[in-house]
Amino acid sequence: MSPSAVTATNGIGIANLPNQRHKIVAKRGTNFTLMVVGESGLGKTTFINTLFTTTIKEKKNQAKRHAKQTEKTVEIEITKAEEKMFNVKLTVIDTPGFGDYVNNRDSWLPIVEFIDDQHESYMRQEQQPHRKEKLDMRVHSCLYFIRPTGHTLKPLDIEIMKRLGSRVNLIPVIAKADTLTPKDLETFKRR
Repeated sequence: MSPSAVTATNGIGIANLPNQRHKIVAKRGTNFTLMVVGESGLGKTTFINTLFTTTIKEKKNQAKRHAKQTEKTVEIEITKAEEKMFNVKLTVIDTPGFGDYVNNRDSWLPIVEFIDDQHESYMRQEQQPHRKEKLDMRVHSCLYFIRPTGHTLKPLDIEIMKRLGSRVNLIPVIAKADTLTPKDLETFKRR
């Protein structure tokens, strides 16, 4: 029997390392942390619930939205999902109140600090001699919702996308893009 026949049948060898890793991850499951950033009223909650075809986040009462300033910068929802025998611990991080005030100067700061803190926390855990049970809250991806003005991006949008883009995988989303005409949407994308 040739060496290549042995590795193909019993999963041993360097060529099968990806398959072995896949088996380990499939058995244990994996974590995925998604941050959602954008002004209120852009459909972030609806988008997340539609994307994952379940109610991960409850819709907020719009009447109470402007009652007082939000005290929390970050809201965390953790959901366990299973897709074709593959377990995922999905963490959705919302940033309520972002960009909703008259003066939004440095409103991105708590979000960036949260992301940096999670990276530092994970690194501290990695450096410990006993690190079997790590809490991994690092943000893997960030959906940034942009208000569909039909004009150019606001300075706040540009600033936070620069700050977030250097830290996480940033996916800009033109919110409620169906309210724009195809021509306006194309123009907005180019700007």
